[in-house]
Amino acid sequence: MNHSPEMSVAQWRSSSYSNASGGECVQVSDDFPGLVPVRDSKNPTGPALIVRAAAWDAFVSSVK
Repeated sequence: MNHSPEMSVAQWRSSSYSNASGGECVQVSDDFPGLVPVRDSKNPTGPALIVRAAAWDAFVSSVK
């Protein structure tokens, strides 16, 4: 049974720390309640890492 969200419908946003040319940044999607898909902007058709929202929040808090 597959419980992975359908990434083709994701709306992606770039990190506020990404450079102005759009390269070398992390993108995330807010479209999946309880989950945060994360991908590399240089490879938009590549795989996304999907983490639970609570784990993502803890990660972001630790790196601030």
